Amino acid sequence: MAEVTLNKVVKFYDNVEAVRGIDLGIKDQEFVVLVGPSGCGKSTTLRMIAGLEEISGGEILIAGDVVNDVPPKDRDIAMVFQNYALYPHMTVFENMSFGLRLKRFPKDEIKRRVDEAARILDITELLDRKPKALSGGQRQRVAMGRAIVRDPKVFLFDEPLSNLDAKLRVQMRTEIKKVHQKVRTTTVYVTHDQVEAMTLADRVVVMNGGRIEQVGEPNDLYHAPATRFVAGFIGSPAMNFIPCAIEKTAGALRLVLHGGLGFDVPADRTKRYEAFVGKPGLSLGLRPEHITDARSPLEPGQQAMEVDLTVTEPMGMETLVYFGINGTEICGRVRPDAGARNGGRMTLAAQLNHMHLIDESSGLVV
Repeated sequence: MAEVTLNKVVKFYDNVEAVRGIDLGIKDQEFVVLVGPSGCGKSTTLRMIAGLEEISGGEILIAGDVVNDVPPKDRDIAMVFQNYALYPHMTVFENMSFGLRLKRFPKDEIKRRVDEAARILDITELLDRKPKALSGGQRQRVAMGRAIVRDPKVFLFDEPLSNLDAKLRVQMRTEIKKVHQKVRTTTVYVTHDQVEAMTLADRVVVMNGGRIEQVGEPNDLYHAPATRFVAGFIGSPAMNFIPCAIEKTAGALRLVLHGGLGFDVPADRTKRYEAFVGKPGLSLGLRPEHITDARSPLEPGQQAMEVDLTVTEPMGMETLVYFGINGTEICGRVRPDAGARNGGRMTLAAQLNHMHLIDESSGLVV
């Protein structure tokens, strides 16, 4: 069993605390993605698991064994980097088998492992080529194959797709997911791209400022973010945040946006939001897909509003619309045939059953 466990792991660079006492448990065969903005500590965390960075405090366990002082070569991990790091003078077969040859594996075992990895990655016909004759995607497959042949306890990926163009990144995401379904090895994957994180992971670890903000399955993070940071980081286009206040009238709660616009708070949220009546520093969080063109009759939970559109972006299957509420730019998604136009007036419907109330003083979603 190749679980990976981090207990109170800390990393200092001189007086700068890059990783701040994180706790994380990764199950055997699980695909976990560390995601966050530049400088959040995700790559440093991966490199500490690999043994390429010494930890300043805490402990790291792989398969139940503490590996704090174990050198990288003895941790039984395989790493795939952003840079493919292939030997240009070697063929694909020689690149993939290099680590096994160093460990003096029998030739027939080396051939069996390389052939199997090449079959999984669909690069069998490339085994006699050298890296200069390969595309970027093919080189990344070879780098993955070099990791697979070692049959390690843990795969570590450090932003492996960031050097590829957009179309190839989408293709390689699918390939990596297929490979993990075939080779059920514990995998830790680092990226700054939240789309990669959402599409690849069994669980996503959102990091910010050297800390873990939230850990969960992709849909949980998307629909039930715990903090304002997670709510804004996960999802594209990003969640809208609108300053608001909660008022109580005739026993019911009303959400008043700074600008005069107001909505009734859904009944199932009344009890949760009552403590915030009259409290300053609140924001309404609403994803663009929950601000749509109004259709008659309105669906349960929807409330209409008249807005003046500033910009429209036709996307084919949908149109993104932008408008302002008291100086805050808001994004919505409408049908392509809804009649949205730059500078036009439009009736939109906000789906309040999907709203999030954020306490800006704590950064937490209520």
